[in-house]
Order: sequence, then C-alpha cells, then structure tokens
Amino acid sequence: MNTLDTRLAALEGRLKRFRAEGIQNLIGGESRPARSGATFETVSPVDASPIAQVAKGDSADIDVAAQAARAAFPDWAAMGGVKRKVILQRIADAIEARAEEIALCECWDTGQAWRFMSKAALRGAENFRFFADRAPAARDGQALPSPEHLNITSRFPIGPVGVITPWNTPFMLSTWKIAPALAAGCTVVHKPAEFSPLTARLLAEICHEAGLPPGVLNLVNGFGETAGKALTEHPDIRAIAFVGESRTGSAIMRQGAETLKRVHFELGGKNPVIVFEDADLDRALDAAVFMIYSLNGERCTSSSRLLVQDTIAEDFEARLVERIRRLRVGHPLESETEIGPLIHPTHLDKVTSYFDVARNDGANIAAGGARIEGPGWFVEPTLFTGARRDMRIAREEIFGPVLTSIRFRDESEALEIANDVAYGLAGYVWTNDLTRALRVSDRLEAGMVWVNSENVRHLPTPFGGVKASGIGRDGGDWSFDFYMETKNVALALGAHPVPKLGA
Repeated sequence: MNTLDTRLAALEGRLKRFRAEGIQNLIGGESRPARSGATFETVSPVDASPIAQVAKGDSADIDVAAQAARAAFPDWAAMGGVKRKVILQRIADAIEARAEEIALCECWDTGQAWRFMSKAALRGAENFRFFADRAPAARDGQALPSPEHLNITSRFPIGPVGVITPWNTPFMLSTWKIAPALAAGCTVVHKPAEFSPLTARLLAEICHEAGLPPGVLNLVNGFGETAGKALTEHPDIRAIAFVGESRTGSAIMRQGAETLKRVHFELGGKNPVIVFEDADLDRALDAAVFMIYSLNGERCTSSSRLLVQDTIAEDFEARLVERIRRLRVGHPLESETEIGPLIHPTHLDKVTSYFDVARNDGANIAAGGARIEGPGWFVEPTLFTGARRDMRIAREEIFGPVLTSIRFRDESEALEIANDVAYGLAGYVWTNDLTRALRVSDRLEAGMVWVNSENVRHLPTPFGGVKASGIGRDGGDWSFDFYMETKNVALALGAHPVPKLGA
C-alpha cells in the first residue's frame, strides 16, 4: 500500500464516527444537536464528496453556550495560573498525540497539502504550550510610585469571549485565539467557519478530555449571518476575537457596538514582497514562491504582490514562470503535493474571475490562469505580469495561488506602490543594503515586516495589521492585553493632604 492509500485508509477510520453521528455542538461539556434540529452538509474540496452533517446552530444555541460560558467563568477565572498551566499543557500533549488525525481531517476538510498541515497541528500544540507557560504570570502588573502614592496595577480576565475563526488553516488559527483566552482566565464560545468544521470539534474534544472544566470552552457550529451575528450581539460575551475578511470585521464592529464589545481583528491583506536589484535573488525567488503558493495562497500574510526593480524584473519574472510551472498541484494527502484544491466552489469562482479581470485591464497571464478540470476545486498557480498599481489585481485580495508582479524604478516608487492599498498586514523586503532595509521597513504601512526572510513566526512578538488589515495584536503579552482588563490601585503614602471643601 502506497503512502496515499495508507493515509486515505487512516482518514476513513477517523471519519466513520462523524458520518455516523454528525458533527455536534459541544456546550457545557456535552455534545448537543442544534436546538432547531437543523443541519448542514460539509463536503471535501478534494472531490466534492460529503463528509458529514453538521449541527446548524443559531441564536438559541449561542444563547445556551453564552450562558454556559458565563456560569463557568467565576471558577475558571479564580483558578490559579499554575493550575490553568497544567491543564493547558495537557491539552498541548493531547494535540501532539493526535497530530496525525488532526492533519488528515484538516487536509480533507480544507484541501490544504499534507506537507503543511502535518506541521500546523504541531503549531497548535506549540500555541497551547507557549500560553500555558505564561498563565501563572497573566495577572501580574506593575508598581508605579509617585511622590504621594504607590500605584499598583493588576490584570483580570475580561469575561466570556467569542472566538470566530476562518476556514484556512482552521485548527492552528483556533488554537492561536483560544489558548491565550484560556490562559488569561476567560471562558470561550467558539464559532468556526462553516466550510471547515471538523478540527474545531476535535479541538473541543481534546480540551475536555484533557480536563478543561465544562463550560470553559463551548463550540457552536453554524453560519455567520445567524450564529456568528448572535455571538457578536450577545450581552454575556464581553469581547470578540475574529479572523477573516475585512468587510466581515466591519459588520462585527457594528453588531457589537450596542453592547460595547472589545474587538480584536486579523483581517485581509494585499502584502508586498519588494525585491531590490542588490538582493540575494535566489533566496528572494524562493521566498516569493513560498509565500504565495504555499497553503494554496489562502492565507492573509501571503505575499500576493511582487514589487520588483525594473533593472532585474525581466529575468526575475522569467525565473518565476519556470518555478511556477514546476509546482505540484494534486491530492492534498500526497507527500509531493504543494498546492491542493481551493476550499469551496464559490471561492474557486472568485479566484478564477480575476483571470478575466487581469486580461480586461491589460495585464499578462505569464503562467497558469485556468481552472483544472475534474473532481474537486483545483486551479493552476498563476502569475500576472505587466500590472499597474491601479489594476484590481494589484489592489484586491484574491486569496488564492495568484501573484501579481509590478515593476518599480527606485526606492521611493516602491514605497508608493506598496502603501497604495487599503490593507497593511505584512511586508517583505529583499535587499543587502542595511540602511535601505531599515528605511523601507520604517516607511511601510504594515503591522509586520520581514527583511530577507519569508514569514517566520516568533510567538513572543506582536502579530497584527494596520488600516483594513486589523485591530490589535496577538502574541506574547499582547494577547493578554486583549483578553484581560487592567486595574490600578493608588495607596496614599503617609498623611497625604486632602483638599477641603466647605470647611
């Protein structure tokens, strides 16, 4: 039996119970169907085959989950950070033990390639372990003395929070939001994307089997316009952490305004990779290919705009075409596959619609530019050249394996083009001139910049964007800034004179 057959057999064993039982909500530690009894079907993007029926939660299910989170909050918040650390470490251990199962389900549910999802499951364990280690100090504050007072700050968890996660690398991104919330002492209602519900259920099960008390993490499946909207409006939910489209973030802000919800958004991007003529062009080529064509191009930090200096552009683009044509598109459970199918036919239609947009606007399709016929939702990795900054392909988030190349003359023009979009999540700069690297990084309108590197995540550092790419930061202590409130206590030093009125 070859590797693909072995993985498919292992996957079939994992999916049997989902097919038999469906994918239920998990509220207060108990599996529950939607209160309405409604379900929806989730299918695999690999061959459009049905996977399972999923509980279609709505406002009634969100209400029960929010009440469970509210009831569990006092005890979980009062639990010592060391005890929370032990539970979160057990969750990390359990994720590692079930990493293959998680990766198999993620590949089949999302179309992402095994070579990436096998690592993403372990990244989820790393997220839990990282924030587990920080749980004992989560409430720590500062001593800020003044001449007349000793000011002492402390932090406390904000309360039950809502976490809404996307369909691209859903397991890793769920852990990225849920782990710090739990470490801070918050309880959670999780609404995963309807396109990829499998691993959210696995995560909820893992957490409870590892000893997380009932009601601390609650899972409600459903659609954004019903379950998601109810979560953002529920008065018991104090904050919303969301990863997804920028326009959805705007809707969540409006929906949460009535209850004054705190929001944390990781939204879209149209991130530039800027390649100057003095760069290490071999490494820059590797990074440009990796950061747009890995993960099917379905990630917010992908470098979807190549800004290349005109003196090297012709040769660099020609080498890009050669590399793109060698990319391996195929079954996501094949070890050699680099690009799998896109998540859903509606998303495939969106991505492929930009092929006509590019032609109509006068750009060239130098590689790809077509759907791959057959079962599943596959598309050719694509490169647009001859693009201008005002074209839609240079301004709108396509969110697929599609790269737009734009040429620039000098540093000033590169920065003008790079900043001339609504987004500001990430930027990538390739140059061997250190002072130029610092100048460009300082002037890029982005929350994160990598110089002479692809996106390498270091968990203690802040992660987030500016402009339409988000609000707030994840990582290190920045995550606790969102999930916790800060209190200041001022103690008078000595006989502090109090102003007298009406004496």
